[in-house]
Amino acid sequence: MKYEIIIVGAGLAGATAARLLAEKGKKVLVIEQHKHIAGHCHDYKNEHGITVHTYGPHIFHTKNKKVWNFVNRFTEFHYYQHKVLSYAEGKLIPFPINRDTLKEVFGIEIGTHEVKEFLEKEVKKSKFNNPPKNFRDAVVSQVGERLYEMFFKNYTIKQWERDPEELSAEIAKRIPVRENRDDRYFSDQYQGIPKHGYTKMVENMLDHENISLLLGADYFEVNDLFESELTIYTGELDRFFDYKYGKLEYRSLELEFKTFDKEYYQPVATVNYPNDYDWTRITEFKHFLDEKSNKTTVCFEYPKAEGEPYYVVMTEDNMEKRKKYMEEVEKLEKTGKYIFVGRLAEYKYYNMDQVIEKSIERVEEYLK
Repeated sequence: MKYEIIIVGAGLAGATAARLLAEKGKKVLVIEQHKHIAGHCHDYKNEHGITVHTYGPHIFHTKNKKVWNFVNRFTEFHYYQHKVLSYAEGKLIPFPINRDTLKEVFGIEIGTHEVKEFLEKEVKKSKFNNPPKNFRDAVVSQVGERLYEMFFKNYTIKQWERDPEELSAEIAKRIPVRENRDDRYFSDQYQGIPKHGYTKMVENMLDHENISLLLGADYFEVNDLFESELTIYTGELDRFFDYKYGKLEYRSLELEFKTFDKEYYQPVATVNYPNDYDWTRITEFKHFLDEKSNKTTVCFEYPKAEGEPYYVVMTEDNMEKRKKYMEEVEKLEKTGKYIFVGRLAEYKYYNMDQVIEKSIERVEEYLK
């Protein structure tokens, strides 16, 4: 069968590309191995009327007006500003670090204009490599040892099952630190949650006469059946090349969903647990869309090594392998017959808006 374009994956990267190409009159086939669309931002309404995020919490935030305008073509957004608390030393503390965090941790009264100087003193008292060689150095060089130990060290060990000194400084390049009392997790200009869910938003993106969808199909098993001018690949990078340089490592999550017979379980949508318990965080979904129900559904996240690929692992070894794979990608892309885009296909950490931005960019280049 002849389609002009085959897209592998019906997540945000694939759906964005499919829509833009379909609108330019291209016949597109999207092949997705899951039995659902929307990739890792898939969600559904449960029997208590609560929208649950299947693969853990997704909050949309962007500074990019073009991306914001694009997603708003397919959904209305519910106004939502994400707040996170961190459970440390037996109490819930505002996170990211801001004036109120310092007040709680150090028991001091300081003005917002004194935050920068206070943190500089904390950093001066601390030991770290400068320039930072690893994750620990990168965090300590910004906030000092006390706050690193309290909020970052054990969380990172849980999340990655590695000593923070083995992880790239890149991961902690800019940890959010506020010199004011702004306790929102993201400070981007545009923020929200799709009013009818992410799945519906992606469904609307894929709803075009030039787009066909094949769900529950493995591209590598069916690709011989189709011919196309262009293949846009959003799946796992190493798998495409049959692991010829070895497997790239991804971290996964064990998600445990529980419903409680009460209106709310916690004061904000997400509470981090850096030092206590085996889970890294608990998310309560009702907060996102302000849904009303006398029950509440929460999600406990337990990091694990194997399973659904969520996070790229930025160690030297993985970055070396990535480099070799990306050289292969470059050769293929030069032929004009392939585009590799997205978190899995580029083995790169992207937020949702960055995936969409990159997908728009690559499609526009191709159409030129």
